[in-house]
Amino acid sequence: MSDNQTNEFENAVKSMMLHVGEDPTREGLLETPARVRKAYEFMYGGYKEDPQEILSKALFTTSNQEMVLIKDIEFYSTCEHHLLPIIGRVHVAYIPDGKVVGLSKIPRVVNVFARRMQIQEQLTEQIADAIMDTIAPKGVAVVIQARHMCMEMRGVEKINSTTTSSALRGLFKKDEKTRAEFFSLINSPTGSRY
Repeated sequence: MSDNQTNEFENAVKSMMLHVGEDPTREGLLETPARVRKAYEFMYGGYKEDPQEILSKALFTTSNQEMVLIKDIEFYSTCEHHLLPIIGRVHVAYIPDGKVVGLSKIPRVVNVFARRMQIQEQLTEQIADAIMDTIAPKGVAVVIQARHMCMEMRGVEKINSTTTSSALRGLFKKDEKTRAEFFSLINSPTGSRY
């Protein structure tokens, strides 16, 4: 970000504070515009990352053709309609077709897309498509369960309501047994952690 862009952003934050009735020259708020800028640079860092590049750097040959599931990936995103938080968990599974990806890369891909202004439905699709296009597995399944602060903090004010979205590709869409196994695994109790 150039010095000019930095000043523009921080001045916009000051304008927002004035608009809601705050005094940006108050002691506690003097550094707030810079803090908000730094927070936004982190929260929207996903625009600067390429999910295909992340996945393709950690592909390994395998004979495994059974489901690989990473469950309960925590994420934080921002509703593109109100710029309020979306907080939830993602479950991602795929069935290898000669290649597996390093386990840490799936949560990284979740973060790439979550760290953008989003709607949950699109986030679900983007994760599934990135994995399907890059790893070329026999199938991909993604389920997101999330709370939307635009519903809880304002509007209908329905606290603790959860939105669930799914994206199924390949065998997860075509084969009922594969789909049922996936949903059974993500809905089973987590059990002990190692």
